[in-house]
Amino acid sequence: MKPLALTLGDPAGIGPEIVLKALAVPVWRERCLVFGNKEVLQETYQQLKNRAVLADPDTLTIIDLPTPAFIPAQNQASSGAASFNYLSTAITATRQGETRAIVTGPISKTAWHQAGHIYPGQTEVLAQGYPDYGMFFVARSPHTGWCWRVLLATTHLPLAQVPLVLNAGLVRQKLDLLTRTLTKIFKLVEPRISVPGLNPHSGEGGQLGREEQDWLIPLLQDYPLVEGPVPPDTLWVKAGRAWFESVPAPDGYLALYHDQGLIPLKLLAFDQAVNMTVGLPFLRTSPDHGTAFDIVGQGVARADSLLEALFWADQWS
Repeated sequence: MKPLALTLGDPAGIGPEIVLKALAVPVWRERCLVFGNKEVLQETYQQLKNRAVLADPDTLTIIDLPTPAFIPAQNQASSGAASFNYLSTAITATRQGETRAIVTGPISKTAWHQAGHIYPGQTEVLAQGYPDYGMFFVARSPHTGWCWRVLLATTHLPLAQVPLVLNAGLVRQKLDLLTRTLTKIFKLVEPRISVPGLNPHSGEGGQLGREEQDWLIPLLQDYPLVEGPVPPDTLWVKAGRAWFESVPAPDGYLALYHDQGLIPLKLLAFDQAVNMTVGLPFLRTSPDHGTAFDIVGQGVARADSLLEALFWADQWS
């Protein structure tokens, strides 16, 4: 079996720590090819080995990539350049068939920009050349086993731009992508999907915004298994209950903008949620958190989300 490509993320963040914590689990140590820097991992290991259970870097298979000097826990061009190189090298290896999927460590977009890599995030780098892609999140409830699945119609946009970008064509494309993801990857037959409105109370019949009346309601009439537009303030009630109790809930959700989908998901499932880029010819997963500069070097970073990202990448590939 080909390995999973695991990138270190920003070396100045918690990426090295959570990678060593995750790879302390023997099955993942055997299945992962690390794209990063061995010296960085060795320094992290020596610093934290008495505070946490970590994999010894000497036991790992590492694609050792150049990493300029950097200051831990800070945004800087050097670490941004390194993390971009880790990702780019892993993408090339996966496209060439050397690895079967990519699991990405957390990066700093600010550090990328300081290094001259002007992208909204890793998703947009991975999706170059693949226009029908999406940012998808999945989380398994530790209480019920229910899977919370969310696709974002728009991703890293200022909130003021969301209503300018959203339209019937985009939402139809994302609904079709979500349906394919649920049927092909999760093997669900006739998945039930819920879609929120854009405006409070889904526009209140046009009194609080016209998007629902003008194009969203007519669009959803073409999708008999889709519920919506559901008022955004009640959309997540079923998901919240299903997280803790064995009660019915939709198979998937299409959130119209970033925070509409991710605030409720991260509120309940921060340690379980996994970011997946769908619509690519290869699989990519990632933890749903960032570099956490505020806790670098303390040994307290949690690898739960990274372990879930490894689990799903392994399952899907």
